[in-house]
Amino acid sequence: MNKLPFKYFTKSLIVITILVNIYSENLLAQSKNPSPLTFPTPKNIDNMLFYIQRDPNTNTAIYAINYQENGKIDKTNPIKAYWIRYADKGEKKDFSYMQRKFAYGIESKSLNNEEFEFQFVSYKKLPLTLKKVDSDQKYHVFANVNQKKIQVEKIFVRIEGGSFWLPNVKYAEVTGIDASSNKIITERMLLK
Repeated sequence: MNKLPFKYFTKSLIVITILVNIYSENLLAQSKNPSPLTFPTPKNIDNMLFYIQRDPNTNTAIYAINYQENGKIDKTNPIKAYWIRYADKGEKKDFSYMQRKFAYGIESKSLNNEEFEFQFVSYKKLPLTLKKVDSDQKYHVFANVNQKKIQVEKIFVRIEGGSFWLPNVKYAEVTGIDASSNKIITERMLLK
């Protein structure tokens, strides 16, 4: 009599294992070829410098000038960053502590009165510069990507699976104005 329940237990375990494998393969297939998302372009955002969009949803990280009440840039924290949660009716929401400290937050330092250097807490290999440009007297962000100086307008990060702590980031694309030609360009970086 003891063999009968063990036999059913073994068969049940095999069936469960097969179902888990089928489900895992379906998830893996989806992560290799994710459904294309239509990303909205943020509009009418006060003092926006650039934005980041990434898989797996349309929520968008906004990076804007952080002005003090006197109208001058906050030199200790020159950029404020937050979400526009397009997946949640477009509500504005601050980054969570974890997002700010480990993913989308930035660290900055003042180079002089009108220029700052910063980097993302999650990827320190891309130094960015925030500075006031003479031609329009506005602040802009610049990055050097593939030997090109780009006035950054947006960054797209392709993520295929992984977890919050270890996302599987395939690449990032930086789109903006090429400083040498004044034309819109997109440069891809493989992140490692």
